Amino acid sequence: MNYRMIIYILGKIMLIGSAVLIPPLAVSFIYGDGCHWAFLIAIAVFLILGTAAFFPPKKKELFAREGLMIVAIAWILFSIVGGLPFFISREIPSFVDCFFETVSGFTTTGSTILADVESMSKSLLFWRSFTHWIGGMGVLVFAMAIFAQKDVRTTHIMRAEMPGPKIGKLVSKWQFSIRILYGIYIALTVAEFILLLFGGMGVYDSLVHTFGTAGTGGFGVKNSSIGYYNSAYIDYVIGIFMILFGINFNIYYLLIARKFIQVVRSDELKTYIGIVVTATVLIAINVTNQYSNFAEAFRYSFFQVSSIITTTGYATADFNMWPVFSQIILIILMFTGSCAGSTGGGIKIVRISILVKTALREIKKTISPKSVVSVKSDGKSLDREAVSGVGAYFIVYMLVLLLSVLLVSLDKADITTTVTSVIATLNNVGPGLGAVGPTGNFSDFSILSKLILSLDMLAGRLELYPVLMLFTSAAWKKS
Repeated sequence: MNYRMIIYILGKIMLIGSAVLIPPLAVSFIYGDGCHWAFLIAIAVFLILGTAAFFPPKKKELFAREGLMIVAIAWILFSIVGGLPFFISREIPSFVDCFFETVSGFTTTGSTILADVESMSKSLLFWRSFTHWIGGMGVLVFAMAIFAQKDVRTTHIMRAEMPGPKIGKLVSKWQFSIRILYGIYIALTVAEFILLLFGGMGVYDSLVHTFGTAGTGGFGVKNSSIGYYNSAYIDYVIGIFMILFGINFNIYYLLIARKFIQVVRSDELKTYIGIVVTATVLIAINVTNQYSNFAEAFRYSFFQVSSIITTTGYATADFNMWPVFSQIILIILMFTGSCAGSTGGGIKIVRISILVKTALREIKKTISPKSVVSVKSDGKSLDREAVSGVGAYFIVYMLVLLLSVLLVSLDKADITTTVTSVIATLNNVGPGLGAVGPTGNFSDFSILSKLILSLDMLAGRLELYPVLMLFTSAAWKKS
């Protein structure tokens, strides 16, 4: 374990942390809300931690274990220091609550301990939403896009942070791949911001909701979330962009490169769109009697399906009041999540697809033992290592889920609240059902449960292994 190199890279990342606090600091000065000192102190803490970047080590080797360690520690440090503005301003008095809120922001989960969002200062609400935008593509991806240098090998770091069972570069060098992805990310962000302005939403509201959509996070500035605006235009704009940000960003690159055949062959994209359409229609039919007509039911159904499958968490309706059939569909979507390589969370559709195909293969082999059946994705057969890797991930995921539910159940909340709070945080969805539904929050949980749910958010966003490695003694050994 090259500890000196780990500390050096973490120092560089902390310097970037000081820079990302400048926009909310500027917002604080613009609105004169008095929170500028809280941001200045947090910036100073990031800069102090960043002094490690001025002492490069002689030994610069960086391997997979170091990459996992850097990713996990960086996200935790970002969340701790990033929570200081909430704590110093005293708008969130408990530091555990500040940590929970910031973890929820950076991991693009959107779960909150706030009962009255509208009572918070403009700059702090801006910071909550901005953490979504930073965390959407990845804290370290953001950092690498800025300071990428020859003395930092980014491959292992990117593999540890980018979502999905497999990782691929768009071009031959990681730095160029990162910049292409960020170019697409920024272009989509700007497009949504402009369209929301056309819909009559103010500049500030358009900006923070665009951040929440782009990062598929879901923090808003109104207690009733997007439902506050009561606009079909805004619902469809945000709903469509949630779907767009839930698509693998490699697809956009293929479209730009005019590689349309590869786009058409994408099994994950076709499955993703098919699930969205099917779920939307089924829920719309199921809830039609709660609305004036089918068109209105379809509007609310589409928005919630888009929000849940992309793990954004925005709401225009209290789906706690929907029929059980519709609630079950939404819970299923919490697990599936969106596409690998997107800003969304969940298990990812490509993994679900591989698991289903593997199960079907085993059924066929049971019926016909001598048959040779391969598991394919995008028309190509997957090797045994890729298939077993997905299976192992699912087993670890279920173990983490069950253990978390068991520990959170010590709070003695009802079973719906307990189970869906873990599902919502581990899959980076945001709201669950029961007391943590779209009109509720996570404030009533104990300190222990909030810390467990915070770790679940980090584990879900980082694909489990980087966070779990911190609790493995072998990972800390030098050799």
